[in-house]
Order: sequence, then C-alpha cells, then structure tokens
Amino acid sequence: MTPKESQNSVSAIAPQPPLVLVTGPSGAGRTTAINVLEDLDFEAIDNLPLRLVPALVNAGGADRPLVLGLDPRNRDFSTEAMVDMIDMLKARQGFKTTVLYLDAQADVLLRRFSETRRRHPLSPAESPELGVTRELDLMRMIRERSDVVIDTSDLNVHQLRAEVERLFAPKGRTLAVALHSFSYKRGIPRSVDMVFDCRFLANPYWEPELRAHNGQDKEVQDYVMKDARYQGFFDRVLDLSLMLLPAYREEGKSHFSIAFGCTGGQHRSVTLAETLAKALAREGQQVSIRHRELLGQQLK
Repeated sequence: MTPKESQNSVSAIAPQPPLVLVTGPSGAGRTTAINVLEDLDFEAIDNLPLRLVPALVNAGGADRPLVLGLDPRNRDFSTEAMVDMIDMLKARQGFKTTVLYLDAQADVLLRRFSETRRRHPLSPAESPELGVTRELDLMRMIRERSDVVIDTSDLNVHQLRAEVERLFAPKGRTLAVALHSFSYKRGIPRSVDMVFDCRFLANPYWEPELRAHNGQDKEVQDYVMKDARYQGFFDRVLDLSLMLLPAYREEGKSHFSIAFGCTGGQHRSVTLAETLAKALAREGQQVSIRHRELLGQQLK
C-alpha cells in the first residue's frame, strides 16, 4: 500500500501527540536535530521505510511526541512518495505534523563531506559533488512542502541545537538531575558528573541507636545536620549546583548526575542526597535519587 492509498485508512479520533518529520540533504544537520528532539523527550526513529509510516501513526497509543528521520537513504524513498506522505499526515484530524527541513548551501555540504571523508550516499562510487547535486535536486519539492527550514550553512552544532530548542521547546529544555549516594568501599558510581566526599561529617554509624537506620530517616538526618561543618558544606554544594546546572543545560546536556559518598553509603551520603534533592526540587529542578547501597540491601 502506498502512502497515498493509505490516506483514506488513516483516521484520528482523539488528539495525538505531535509528530515531527526531520529531513534534508545529507550533511545539513538532520541527525543533530533528531538528537536534540530526543533530548526534549520525543520518541525518535530514524531511517524508517516510508511504507511503514502509516502503520506506525495509525497504531496510536503514543504518550509522547514522535520524531521521524526521513531522507533519500530510506528504503523505498522517492520524492513523490515523500510528498504524498506529508500530505497524508497533514490531513489527519487531531494530529499535528510539522516538517522540519535542514538545509545548507552546496559548497558547505561538499566541504563537510570532504572534512569527514565520508562517501555521499547518492554517489558512493562517484564524486561527492555529484551526490550533493543529485540530492539537492531530489529534495527540492520536499523543501517547498516543509513547515520549518533551518539553513545550517553558518551554524555550528551548538547554534543548531539552540535553534531547534527555540522552535520546539520555547520555554527552555529541561535538565534531568540524578542524585546518587554510595559507599567508597564499593567505588565511585560510573559516569557521574560531580562527586562530593562526606566522610568528614559526624558518622551516625557509631551511635548504636542509629546504626540500623539510614539517611532517609529524620533522626539520622538530624544527627548529621548537627555537625558544625554540615550547613556550610551543604550551602556551598547547593550554590554550586544552582550555578552549574543552568550552564550545563545551555551547553546542551540533558542529564547531570551528582554523587555523595561516605564510608558505608547509608547515613551521611544518603542524608546529603535527600536534602539536596528537596532543595533543588524547590528551585524547579527535575530530580531523581538513587541510593546504591540501600538498593543493594533491598535486593538481598
């Protein structure tokens, strides 16, 4: 079944999450745009054969926006089929479709291919110049049907990211912050961005009535907070976090992790992770917590 033949079989009763089709010539930044949208919580599918798109959008049940990457490398691609696909999707009721076209001048595309020494997908055995010319001719009609065109000729990766975010996340992108607690006996968690050592604080472990408790319990938190060094340490960690998190978000990070470590990973580090999580949440940050050693206890 062709996209045009599928048009009559596509119906939308209830409003569906938005769909963004990302297309454009090779080397114009299509992959970067898809990655940015994925960071904005779009479900991303790249290089899906055109004949499968109707079945995908007809399936329904999606709970978040969808971005599809489509270009001449797609199996069964043709200009006519792509145009029919766009018309079919835009005819759907209760279903917003946006076609985002990434473009660039021919000499810029050629330079990018030369810098990466990649073969052009439309001229694998011929010169990149021929491939660029073929693809621009092939995509011209699709460009005319696009809702948004971004010319990346004079943009770097960071500028392109900012432009896509401006268009599809006008209120600004979110940065997911993950807080970890851990025991130094088992090593620092992998792939954390920032680590703080809490072993200088008073240790509730040495208090018999607190040993069996952990930093999620108020009595343990109160004990740790009574250390004269606690408040100054916490205030500085919070101030540093509030300064750095917006900067990392602007730089393009979608996730940032902060870890607190102590000897056993159950009292001091848990207390710091819990209290920082609450403070960051009050500032509007999206926060999750993982207590590695407590999780290990639960799994036994």
